[in-house]
Amino acid sequence: MEYKKINNLLGWLCFVIASFTYILTLEPSVSFWDCGEFISCAYRLQVAHQPGYPLFAMLGKLFSLLSMGNTAKVPYFTNMGSAIASGATIMFLFWTITALAKKLILTNRDEVADQSKVTLIMGAGLVGALAFTFTDTFWFSAVETIVFALSSLCTAIVFWAILKWDAHADEPGADKWLIFIAYMIGLSIGIHLLNLLTIPAIAFVYYFRRSKNINGKTAIIAFLISILILGTVQFGIRQFTIKVAAYFDLFFVNTLDFGFGSGAFVFFVLLLAALVFGIIYSIKHNKAVLNLVLLCAAFIYFGYSSFVYIPIRATANPNLDNTHPDNAFTLNSYLNRDQYGATPLVTGPYFTSKVIAENPGANIYRKGEKQYEIAGKKQDYVYDETTVFPRMWSQEGDDPQFYRQWMQMGPDDKPTFGTDLGWFFSWQTYQMYFRYFFWNFVGRTNDMDGQQQMGGFHGYVDGDWTSGILDGAKHLPKNVLNGTSYTPLFALPLIIGLFGMFYHFNRKKRDAYIVALLWFFTGLAIILYVNQEHVQPRERDYSYVGSFYAFAIWIGLGVIAIAEFLMKKLTARTAAYAATAICLLAAPILLAKQEWKDHDRSTKLTPHDMAYDYLISCPKNAILFTYGDNDTYSLWYDQEVENIRPDVRIVNLSLFTGDWYIKQMQRRMNESDALPITMPFDKYKEGVRDVVYVDDKKVPGYTDIKEIFNFITNDDKNFMEQMNTGEYLNYLPTKSFKIAVNDDEVMKSQGVFPAQKSMLTDSVRFKYTSGFVMKDNLAMFDILAHNDWKRPICFTVTVGSENMIGLQPYLYKEGFIYHLLPFKPDTSVRDQMEKVNTDVMYDNVMNKFKFGNFKTAKYLDHESTTMFYPVMMSTFLDLAQAEIKAGHPELALKVMHKYDAEMPDLNIDIRSADSKYFLAQTAYKLHDYVLGAKFVTSIDSYLADMLDYDYYQQQNNNLALNPRDIGFSIQLLSTLAEMTKDAHQDALTAKLQAQAKDYQNKFAGFLSAQQQQGQ
Repeated sequence: MEYKKINNLLGWLCFVIASFTYILTLEPSVSFWDCGEFISCAYRLQVAHQPGYPLFAMLGKLFSLLSMGNTAKVPYFTNMGSAIASGATIMFLFWTITALAKKLILTNRDEVADQSKVTLIMGAGLVGALAFTFTDTFWFSAVETIVFALSSLCTAIVFWAILKWDAHADEPGADKWLIFIAYMIGLSIGIHLLNLLTIPAIAFVYYFRRSKNINGKTAIIAFLISILILGTVQFGIRQFTIKVAAYFDLFFVNTLDFGFGSGAFVFFVLLLAALVFGIIYSIKHNKAVLNLVLLCAAFIYFGYSSFVYIPIRATANPNLDNTHPDNAFTLNSYLNRDQYGATPLVTGPYFTSKVIAENPGANIYRKGEKQYEIAGKKQDYVYDETTVFPRMWSQEGDDPQFYRQWMQMGPDDKPTFGTDLGWFFSWQTYQMYFRYFFWNFVGRTNDMDGQQQMGGFHGYVDGDWTSGILDGAKHLPKNVLNGTSYTPLFALPLIIGLFGMFYHFNRKKRDAYIVALLWFFTGLAIILYVNQEHVQPRERDYSYVGSFYAFAIWIGLGVIAIAEFLMKKLTARTAAYAATAICLLAAPILLAKQEWKDHDRSTKLTPHDMAYDYLISCPKNAILFTYGDNDTYSLWYDQEVENIRPDVRIVNLSLFTGDWYIKQMQRRMNESDALPITMPFDKYKEGVRDVVYVDDKKVPGYTDIKEIFNFITNDDKNFMEQMNTGEYLNYLPTKSFKIAVNDDEVMKSQGVFPAQKSMLTDSVRFKYTSGFVMKDNLAMFDILAHNDWKRPICFTVTVGSENMIGLQPYLYKEGFIYHLLPFKPDTSVRDQMEKVNTDVMYDNVMNKFKFGNFKTAKYLDHESTTMFYPVMMSTFLDLAQAEIKAGHPELALKVMHKYDAEMPDLNIDIRSADSKYFLAQTAYKLHDYVLGAKFVTSIDSYLADMLDYDYYQQQNNNLALNPRDIGFSIQLLSTLAEMTKDAHQDALTAKLQAQAKDYQNKFAGFLSAQQQQGQ
């Protein structure tokens, strides 16, 4: 069979294997993080978060149609879209590897490969492509609706296409491949920007093929040109085009009195005309290079035109309409991700630097009734200390504390350029790139978040990499070694890849440099550019999947390196087969075997059911306040796609700070009426009441929230304070609020039982907990002031206490939500967040909740175990204890048995073990000694496992032990012993007492020394 046919067939075989793998293991419903938003936006063609993913949304819509009207199947088919795109990525990776392998093996382009060389080339392609198929990071994105699967396909296509151009560059019409690449780059902007990082590697293929003078000087020039091209596409075409269109629109609207969009339309007509004129001119005057440049620019614009979707759909006012980018200025801000702020790159402050001046920058424009209005000015801050290459620069939240902790700086130590570099290498480079790289090619301990933990070269650390070699000798905890996410790879894929890399550089330096550029720009260059300032909300390995893709090329070429070594003893044909077989076993087969259990999401439903439980916990027509991504996005999916509880209005508090979002809440959505927000837009639009500070006027007693709201939204200067600048600003004169209670409305709409009427108070009185009022607080005040108890107000149980503005004494748990109820405060309750509206919560948890196949799922991801599981534990525990307090022990026992029937026996960390102790205590209190002993045995097994590991570390002089956890674990064993003793479980008591005494003796010296150091 001829080479081309074999190459094509095996490429398609890789596609089938990969796609089949991903379809078998894909999540059948919505996944955590952004997936819920992406599915919702695809299904109903809505506007997702910045910087927009229009082409992804349109392709997702296409796959959603395969559900044939069954909305519960929509995520299955959009997930399948990712699976098929990922399978196609593997196919193009195969063809990329075989193209490079062919250049590596054959002495010239016209040489016909014999059978042994064909075997070696195809073996390289199979090993590299199939190895990448089963890598941790790529597989994770391949089974859910996320942009990184399609983005990887774009990367694979353009890199394959430049190699196709390279193979045919001397033939007439070969430059069509370059135009095709330009079009793909334009299209990829509508999916994700990561694809742009292939441009330097593509530019060097062109340089090596077309340059007649290849040396160090011209290589540097070529590199600078490649960066210029990258910058031109990223900042010139993608950003500056919209910015210029915005200022055209400003002129046409504000100066010429045309309608909104007229100036932008004229600009794009002029841009199109300029491109057409330039192309015609280049043809007429035989300007080949100019013609190629202009055609590439035109096709990038053609691909980029998918972003027309954004303002078109924003104008249609869909339910999900992030920042409402319906005009050129808002679209420009949307594309630039302005709401996330700017990151210093070349120069900038230290985290200890002080602002010594604020210089007004460019105007910020917003869309008014008939013209653009100035909302304010961007601020350029001047600092007392700056540095080149700033790395530790953020002064937000806990960032300064984390910098000091990581770099082991004292509370008064000043950062230097040296400590900045230390942070760059130890955290940004190692922790946030190479740790992920090793996950994929060396092995991984577990899927816990390990951003804040130093590398585990000497032991086990959550979220770290491991080869698995000698892990047993390190006495790693059994819960790690037996966990589904423990995936040691014995570093074999890494070793093969390094063989391939060194061999490539030794035999074909130019091609090796091209792969290295792809690896660098899709990996470490992202680290340099993004300049991550702190611990991220989640692990960020998916950002570097292009870099892992590049290394997989070298894994494939490693087959050739090993085969050449084997040829010293074997024939060329035998060596080719042997090298292929060895590498197939050591890379793709090993990866598939180890990683499958950690990626088979085919039975997991926790994101869907967690959101369902949030919604089903809400009373009718409730207003549900959420905060985090994993609260909100899955809720959006359940409501927007499956139409679950469309009467509930979901309000994300982190978005509620935006005027556009408050305005959206003032209209009807699904079956939910507009929120009772009475403010006209002019009172909260951008630049107006962005923050209202507290100036306590010692107002006696509690002031009605309507009066407070009217005071801080009054535009009369008599209700304001004059600043040093002469500006008049509103202020909050008191933090003591009250809300009048309408008994009739409470009884009618809040789900309060007649027997509870005597519990009602005449007014809800609370202390506002913040020193200022942001727009989200202002809008919440408006709702509280004017809702008049007509609609239930709820918070998800995962919302932070600071977002509840002091309402905790009146918040009652009713499942997965806290419901604001005007009951007389119960001062006997130590923790106000443990109060339960018992009868309602019992019905919700016992009769309505879904549990996401939690007990039977083959694999549970990090969010399922660290977020959903603890919430479930506390939900059942609070309900059981509330039933006991209410005098219903029989119902409490049913709750405990329901927990045991639905929940798996997990011990995620010491905190979850502590929570399980209270489950055991409750079971014993209800005289269910079998269930109590089951919980105790589970806790004991976990504690002993971890303490044995800690003791081994202590014997090996590892000073990274956590004395607090060790001391707490020993104390918990003693407490368990006392509890089982009271329950007359003598055998269990004796075992626990012996263990506690043994560990006390083992760690006595260590704990004593730690205590003395702390004094």
